[in-house]
Amino acid sequence: MQTDPHQDIRDAIRALCATFPPEYHRRIDAERGYPEAFVQALTEAGWMAALIPEEYGGSGLGLTEASVIMEEINRSGGNSGACHGQMYNMTTLVRHGSEEQRRRYLPKIAAGELRLQSMGVTEPTTGTDTTRIKTTAVRTGDRYVINGQKVWISRVQHSDLMILLARTTPLAEVAKKSEGLSIFLVDIREAMGSGMTVRPIPNMVNHETNELFFDNLEIPAENLIGEEGQGFKYILTGLNAERTLIAAECIGDGYWFTDKVSAYVRERQVFGRPIGQNQGVQFPIAEAFIEVEAASLMRFEACRMYDAGQPCGAQANMAKYLAAKASWEAANACLQFHGGFGFACEYDVERKFRETRLYQVAPISTNLILSYVAEHVLGLPRSF
Repeated sequence: MQTDPHQDIRDAIRALCATFPPEYHRRIDAERGYPEAFVQALTEAGWMAALIPEEYGGSGLGLTEASVIMEEINRSGGNSGACHGQMYNMTTLVRHGSEEQRRRYLPKIAAGELRLQSMGVTEPTTGTDTTRIKTTAVRTGDRYVINGQKVWISRVQHSDLMILLARTTPLAEVAKKSEGLSIFLVDIREAMGSGMTVRPIPNMVNHETNELFFDNLEIPAENLIGEEGQGFKYILTGLNAERTLIAAECIGDGYWFTDKVSAYVRERQVFGRPIGQNQGVQFPIAEAFIEVEAASLMRFEACRMYDAGQPCGAQANMAKYLAAKASWEAANACLQFHGGFGFACEYDVERKFRETRLYQVAPISTNLILSYVAEHVLGLPRSF
C-alpha cells in the first residue's frame, strides 16, 4: 500500500485547522473580516515560512509542500485566500532578489515580524494584458518615482510589503513588449499616505481586495528586484506559483464539497430511502470527485517541474484550469443535493460555493488559459 509522502504535513495542518471550527470562518465571513487569528496561528507554526530557505529562518520546502498546505486549509473549511499571497510572492523574492534583500527581509518574514502578502500587477485598463500596464517607475537619483493605478490588489491592509510591477522604459521604446518592465519591493507602511492611496472594493466573496493609486510615490532604488527592465520574466515566477497554488486550493475545495455532500446524501432520507442511493445523485458527485483527483495529479506535475527549475507555464495553467473546473462542479453538486439547506449559512456550503466560484475568473480566467494552451502548446495562431 502506497503511503502519502506528505501525510505529516496534512496531519499537522488538519490539527491546526481543527482549532478554528466552521463557526469561526462563518463569523469572519458574516463580518466581512480578516481571519487574523488563523493567519497568525499559521505563521507561528512556521507554515507561512514554508518556501523561505532554511539559512534565512524558513523551512526550505518546495512548491509541492506549499500546495499541500494550501489544499489542506481549504479542505478543512478555511480559505487560503487570506494568506496564500505570502507563498507565491515569496518565490519572486527568493529566486530573484539580491543577497542583501534576502538577508534583510526573509528572516523577519519567517519570524512573523513582516508579511509579504500583496502583489501589484493588474490594472483597470489592461487586465491580463500585463505588458501594456501604464504604471510607471522613473529613476531619479537614488529613488524611483511611481505613478499609476492598480486594481484587485489583495491583502494590502494586512501586509507590510508588496511586490509591484511597473514600466521603467516606455512601451514605444522597447524591442519586445515584455521588456522594460521592472519589479520593486514596496514598504506598504511607508507608502500609505506618502503617494499611495488604497480604496477597498466590496465584493461577493469575503476577499479583502483593493484599488491602488500612485501619485509620485518615491521608493529607494535599492528596492528594485533583479535587473531593471527584466521584471516580466521575474513576475512569471510568481504567477506560475500562484496558479499552481490556486489549483491546490481548488482541489481542497473540491474534496471539501465531495466529503460534505457524500456524508449528507448518505443520511438524508426522502421517500423512505437515502437520496445517495439514487444514481442521479451519485453520478454528479462521483464525476466531480474523479475530476478533482485528476486535477490533483496535474497540480503535482506543475509543482515537480517548478521545484526542479523547469519551465512549467503550461502545466501551471492546466492545473489551475482543471482544478477550478472540478471544484466548481463539486460545488454545484454539493449545493444541489443539500437542497434548501445548501443556502443556509450554518451549513457553510453557500460560503464555500462563493469562494470557489472566484477561481473561474482569477487569478486568470479559464478562457485565457485555453488561449495560452492553444497558442503555446498546440501551436495555433495567436487569437488576440
